[in-house]
Amino acid sequence: MANYSASVRHLKRIDPVLAGVIESVGPCRIRVSSDGTHFQALTRSIVFQQLSGKAAATILSRVTALFPGGVPTPDAVQATSDEQLRAAGLSRQKISYLRDLSSKVAAGALPLDAVEAMDDDDLIDHLVQVKGIGRWTAQMFLMFRLGRRNVLPELDLGIQNAIRRAYRMRKRPTPKQVKRIGAKWAPHSTVACWYLWRSLDNGDGQLGDD
Repeated sequence: MANYSASVRHLKRIDPVLAGVIESVGPCRIRVSSDGTHFQALTRSIVFQQLSGKAAATILSRVTALFPGGVPTPDAVQATSDEQLRAAGLSRQKISYLRDLSSKVAAGALPLDAVEAMDDDDLIDHLVQVKGIGRWTAQMFLMFRLGRRNVLPELDLGIQNAIRRAYRMRKRPTPKQVKRIGAKWAPHSTVACWYLWRSLDNGDGQLGDD
């Protein structure tokens, strides 16, 4: 597990409100998932959209079982029929998302083999060109797949709710206000957001969806 002590020290020093949240939550335990390929991770993101975890996991296992070794690749997805994907539980819309992802990766429009060398904004711009991958999904990929340290998902309802509660705001902040409040957290915004999400676990509130 990565060491986030420097990030925590910075955040506690520059933001007294967040310092209180950090003290309440405890040690930072961000988990970055490095299993499988980047393509697999994005496939999982598409399958899991708007589904409960259990239902999505069942569908994902059926989808991956269609491919050799249980590993979907762009070429393998393109060679799989709509009927097979539908039988595994994917909706027509998600099939179209998966095919768009596959075609863009295969054509090099989304160079997944080069993501480590891309900066955050450039990578997000590439990811959101894929049907079914919005800004929030792209930011989650950066945070929890690539381990990027300075991502601020301003559209996330959980972050908005946590900021409203921690900073004692009358209304849930807008994405623009989230960016303004979170500007001071750079370059450790990912850690700040993890603490805000966890603060909701200590009380009421829900994490946001795409």
